[in-house]
Amino acid sequence: MLLKNRIISKLHYYMIVPAFLLFTIFFIYPLLRGIGLSLTDYDGMTKANFVGLDNFIEFFNDKRALNDMKTTMLFALGSAPLLNIFGFLYALLLDRKFIGKSVIRTIIYLPAVISPLIMGYIWYFILQPQRGFVYSIIESVSSNAVEFNWLGNSTMALWVIIIVNVWQFVGMTMVIYLAGLQAIPEELHEAGKIDGATYLQSIRYITLPMMIQPIKINVITNIIGSLAVFDIIIALTDGGPGYSTESLSIYIMRKCYGSFTGYSTAVAIILFFIVLIPVIISFKYLNSKNVEM
Repeated sequence: MLLKNRIISKLHYYMIVPAFLLFTIFFIYPLLRGIGLSLTDYDGMTKANFVGLDNFIEFFNDKRALNDMKTTMLFALGSAPLLNIFGFLYALLLDRKFIGKSVIRTIIYLPAVISPLIMGYIWYFILQPQRGFVYSIIESVSSNAVEFNWLGNSTMALWVIIIVNVWQFVGMTMVIYLAGLQAIPEELHEAGKIDGATYLQSIRYITLPMMIQPIKINVITNIIGSLAVFDIIIALTDGGPGYSTESLSIYIMRKCYGSFTGYSTAVAIILFFIVLIPVIISFKYLNSKNVEM
């Protein structure tokens, strides 16, 4: 009986074993294996030779790699804030009672269930020069339609990618914020109105403090998704014009298939830390706000 009670008292420790094994197999082992490969000149076929930190040094001396890192960060700086801002605004709008609310929610969320690659190709056919739908409309009203080749302009192309990405995934952000809004007791807003709080003051002092957990989820997932962007760029610009919109994920893929497996793994390790640092900072900041509440 005593042995049985001891087993039951420690049952919660045994229950984490399957999760820990999966975490070890699919995260810890690949990470350690990747760190090992990043220190070699492995090309995917021949024997790997230890080269130390040469791959990391080469990355920071490669202008294309540094430009791709800059592009990835610019995309994240544009995409992640816009996803959260518009997702929150949509949630505030759709938290009200009006006819057709469910239909509008579905329309906003629907693009998120479509593959980013497919969505990218759809927008490419809409925006492509000479044959695209937008080009045809502009050509019918202007003689300078060639100037509207947004995907052929390095600055505009990145903004087009950001806008398409935000348009597609804002629905996922909205749903999480909407769930958070609906969990806030209505009595708090009513108390605010009695005390004379305006709508904006109610959002500032009641809604936002109560939304720390949804904000945390959306901020972290959007940072990770934005810094690891791949599909939408491949579909819309393939990293062009030149390499001006190429992300680090695409750079890693091309170097890996170019028989630079060790080097591409080193770049993947760098990308891992590029993602990890802002995630940790955001997590700590939002946790501090949560503690204050």
